Amino acid sequence: MESTSAFYLHVRPDNVAVVTIDVPDEKMNTLKAEFGPQVRAILRQIRDNKALEGVVFISGKPDNFIAGADINMIASCKTAQEAEALARQGQQIMADIHALPIPVVAAINGPCLGGGLELALACHRRVCTDSPKTLLGLPEVQLGLLPGSGGTQRLPRLTGVSTALEMILAGKQLRPRQALKVGLVDDVVPSSILLDAAVALVKKGRGNGRRLPVRERVLAGPLGRALLFKMVTKQTEQKTHGNYPAARRIIDVVRTGLEQGSASGYEAEAKAFGELAMTPQSAALRGIFFASTELKKETGSEAQPRPLRAVGVLGGGLMGGGIAYVTASKGKLPVRIKDINEKGISHALKYSWDLLEKKVRRRHLKATERDSQMALISGSTDYRGFHHRDIVVEAVFEDLALKQKMVQEVEQHAAPHTIFASNTSSLPIGDIAANAARPEQVIGLHYFSPVDKMPLVEVIPHAGTSAETIATTVQLAKKQGKTPIVVADCAGFYVNRILAPYMNEAMRCLMEGESIEHIDDALVKFGFPVGPIQLLDEVGIDVGTKIIPVLEKAYGSRFSAPHDAVAAILKDDRKGRKNGRGFYLYPAKGRKSKKQPDPAIYTLTGVKPVNRLTGAQIAERCVMMMLNEAARCLDEGVVRSPRDGDIGGVFGIGFPPFLGGPFRYMDRLGAGEVVATLQRLTAQYGERFAPCDRLIRMAEERLVFWSELNQKEKIEVKQE
Repeated sequence: MESTSAFYLHVRPDNVAVVTIDVPDEKMNTLKAEFGPQVRAILRQIRDNKALEGVVFISGKPDNFIAGADINMIASCKTAQEAEALARQGQQIMADIHALPIPVVAAINGPCLGGGLELALACHRRVCTDSPKTLLGLPEVQLGLLPGSGGTQRLPRLTGVSTALEMILAGKQLRPRQALKVGLVDDVVPSSILLDAAVALVKKGRGNGRRLPVRERVLAGPLGRALLFKMVTKQTEQKTHGNYPAARRIIDVVRTGLEQGSASGYEAEAKAFGELAMTPQSAALRGIFFASTELKKETGSEAQPRPLRAVGVLGGGLMGGGIAYVTASKGKLPVRIKDINEKGISHALKYSWDLLEKKVRRRHLKATERDSQMALISGSTDYRGFHHRDIVVEAVFEDLALKQKMVQEVEQHAAPHTIFASNTSSLPIGDIAANAARPEQVIGLHYFSPVDKMPLVEVIPHAGTSAETIATTVQLAKKQGKTPIVVADCAGFYVNRILAPYMNEAMRCLMEGESIEHIDDALVKFGFPVGPIQLLDEVGIDVGTKIIPVLEKAYGSRFSAPHDAVAAILKDDRKGRKNGRGFYLYPAKGRKSKKQPDPAIYTLTGVKPVNRLTGAQIAERCVMMMLNEAARCLDEGVVRSPRDGDIGGVFGIGFPPFLGGPFRYMDRLGAGEVVATLQRLTAQYGERFAPCDRLIRMAEERLVFWSELNQKEKIEVKQE
């Protein structure tokens, strides 16, 4: 058993004990329940050795301290009591560390998250490295949980309650300097002297002598605290709309500890942890975490990817600029942009410069790092430098003839092995590759705007794309920090195909007299980050509506939109946020005002807003159209699995994460319930709501999309 130990004790000649954390056969250290006895044994040795002057906890991994607790432990809990017992075990170990009679220091390099930060908080002092990989945070809320090993109690006492609530409620991760500023760490040092600095802190003794900032001291009084909790509760409610129970419990548990003392606080923390672990919201959020972790390991095909050394981008617009930026900054790959004029190139270069400059201002990057990333991006108005590009990403206008011409030019000027990846949102990849000399090297790579923020890409092979091309394209997407899903080559692919009926239904509600803000509020309350009409403004009304005729032609009348209204809006030169004219009013720059719908829309469309439907009825109509289409996509093989469909929904269009994605949500409702709702809506509103064959069959046979057995097996395999 000892050979698989994750904790090693070594006593230095100066009588400082060093406990090294190094989980065998894992790249990242994570805390597992079975480590309990190992830690207890080490703590016993430390207590028994009366000559010791102090203890340092340090990681044996080169680039991480502890990335958190192993989430599989929660997946294996059947009841709230079992999950609560896990939390109590964690709390007890942290309490034992904190109770050691000699100074204990955490020496942190790399991610120190969740249970890792709770261990560091249990130490008497903390020192971290200035590495850009060093991040400290308690991200449990993102899994529908709260910190369960004392984090909700120790952090507020260390940093003050408002800083702690801000960190825990948002799952916010602090960089070294920020951590020092709020008092989370006592010192920030270069990696090379981390252990020496930690030993020096041990010699200084236990107390850090730091007083809380004035703001935190004011908020520590009963009046300040009552005001803070009232404000935070209100803000949290506005943000979560009650969809994330963990947020409310975090506030309650932190408050309990501060008002009724630590013992009650720990009690409340463990109980809340156990109950939250059993909520459908936490199950859904953990499902997304496992699914995206699995996707990161896949290559998209059975072939080996080709090595990637250099990338080309065609088009210096918003998308081209964004693709070049993620290729250089995240992928660390040289990227060359080609545009028809110098203006396009300088525009694309400025796009990257502005994003990097912002990071320098926020001290997330050094100026030298910004310069070296910028040096990876170059541009020209011809194909010079394209002869050794391994992949060229095309981001020009949505025009088939133009894209086919780009394929021929790349085949002429690039290397024989160069892949041509088209960032198209609607054109079939097979058509783009129709005249290609090497069609097996043509593929779709659909990014979402803005490229630097949106995590998803759709990888779209056509019938003739080779397995090697798929694997290489997936590899590029991962290097760019994206989560890729491989989808079939059909109109709208997956994300736009399930998004279009949802947006169309919102437009129909508008034409029936529901007001703009009533529709958007309904979907935000349901859990989407923005409403469908605001989304159309953000994407660009001209872009958003261009895809509808393509889909209508491919799939028929269920994709038809209220064309007259859309035409009237476009004719009035309304493109959305980008030209300051859309469904909403965009005040002059610098003026802060609440987002207001533009009443001129009602005049243009001849609609009188009367709001006959409830928010829940609007949300039901829009979401049901999306769910029905998602089931069709799976049935037709547009997505490879419910997992890919859920990731596409959550990462591509902000489908509410706490519902786990379209397929998990349908499982939660039950196919029978989904079909019954669609049939009722069909009777009310027409054939476009008719449930698809797959759902009818599933309702009859009581089937689910996600078999929990499969999911458990996948997780077990991952563990081995």
